[in-house]
Amino acid sequence: MTINLSLSKRAHIKRKDVKGMKFRERYDGKEVIVALCFILPNMIGLAIFYFIPLVQNVFYSFTDWGQFGGYTFSGLANFKKIFSDREALGALSNTLIYTVFTVPITMFLSMIIAALLNSKIKLVGLYRTIYFLPAVTMISAIGLIWRWMLDPTYGVVNQLLRRIGINGPDWLTSTPYAMISLIIVGIWSTLGTTIVLYLAGLQGISKSFYEAAEMDGAGTVRKFFQITIPLLSPTMFFNLITSLITALQVYDLIYLMYNSSNPALSSVQSLAYLFYKYGFILNEKGYSAAIGVLLLVLTLMITIVNFAFQKKWVHYE
Repeated sequence: MTINLSLSKRAHIKRKDVKGMKFRERYDGKEVIVALCFILPNMIGLAIFYFIPLVQNVFYSFTDWGQFGGYTFSGLANFKKIFSDREALGALSNTLIYTVFTVPITMFLSMIIAALLNSKIKLVGLYRTIYFLPAVTMISAIGLIWRWMLDPTYGVVNQLLRRIGINGPDWLTSTPYAMISLIIVGIWSTLGTTIVLYLAGLQGISKSFYEAAEMDGAGTVRKFFQITIPLLSPTMFFNLITSLITALQVYDLIYLMYNSSNPALSSVQSLAYLFYKYGFILNEKGYSAAIGVLLLVLTLMITIVNFAFQKKWVHYE
């Protein structure tokens, strides 16, 4: 028994030595140093602009800040306030509604458009450029242009509706239509990025799969559902995660399209907008930090759930 144990220990030590030798043979000491030098600036940037502010925000969520600076520890008071605050609960509801409608529609439309742009049609390069333009346009320009287009009096949208005998609504100041306008603009602004990613995934699928399916008598619809979607599932998963995170953190479009005096602002303001409002306008930094932590936890929970179900619906080539 002792001999077997000693032999197993020796074998384990030899395996560790072999792994260490392979590592040393593969990576020279100078190469490791050079690699670290390249990685270090990025890691420093992540620590300064992401990790340290994240830790500070979590700490400040348990504090109460005075109007002239300084803070006192308040425990869970800020989080209790969130779940009893109608404005915060409304912002949470608005965020979820925006996410539930924006993400599935964007995923569906972008996949259909990417499949069309992947086919052999005339001027396909021009169409790809047109669809990708919103992705490279500054969000400030997008918000201001759509704010002008949706103006009830001078906006292009209502003017076109008047030409066909329809009186357009107050898109940005009417409560039922304010969220619809935000969803439409959100889908339009994020469609280009998801289309490009789907298009890259489609072009990575070998044509031999489709040729073999055609030999078996498969039609266009069957090839799409039995070949394209399974092989495109990793790209779909990546688009889903990034789209969810983007939708949950919507702020800029709300800030640009809706004034602080807009009567419909309460029907569209998100958790991210509320974070800005309490932190920089009302100067309640502790409560603002607690809202930020709630948004972080919500994003992490949704992401973890998606990763938990990843193996069940993502098929790798």
